[in-house]
Amino acid sequence: MAKQSYSGRELAAHLKRGGLIAYPTESCYGFGCDPRNRNAVLRLLRLKQRPQRKGLILIASHYRQVARYLLALTFEEQAKLQNDGAQAITSLMPVKPSCPRWLRGVHDTLAVRLTAHPFARSLCRSVNSALVSTSANFSGQRPAKTYAECLRLFGKKVWVLPGRVGKRKRPSTIRAWGDGRIVRS
Repeated sequence: MAKQSYSGRELAAHLKRGGLIAYPTESCYGFGCDPRNRNAVLRLLRLKQRPQRKGLILIASHYRQVARYLLALTFEEQAKLQNDGAQAITSLMPVKPSCPRWLRGVHDTLAVRLTAHPFARSLCRSVNSALVSTSANFSGQRPAKTYAECLRLFGKKVWVLPGRVGKRKRPSTIRAWGDGRIVRS
């Protein structure tokens, strides 16, 4: 039987050790890990059967949690990023040269969303970190939409956190930061 809840301290320790989690987001369950932990990210990619070259999305509750990866933003740009997150828009942001390739893949941008989903936002706050956020599925398959489904598929390999998925039917919109071009709608 899976544990029904974890404290912020337990989750932070699990993530620091390289642990993987599954948690509800705006449209489905997501896989996550500490984006600073290369081994955890590579384990997540292997589990998902996703090529590293594609890059990943980071979610955060606040700009400070992703600032280490991105070129500096003005206060107005930070507010825009926050507003976009409230609409489930993920932005392809220009990165610092130090941004790890294991997060951005072959791109010179990083996909970032300041999530407004109550559970995901609270999760980022409780572990005081951005999280990798990719759909909880095997690459090319339908994402898990419920706790039970996610637990059945991945419960032995990740900590599955109970909660409700948001009402969105589709994944977040992905938009290029510079020109506003929609990459995924």
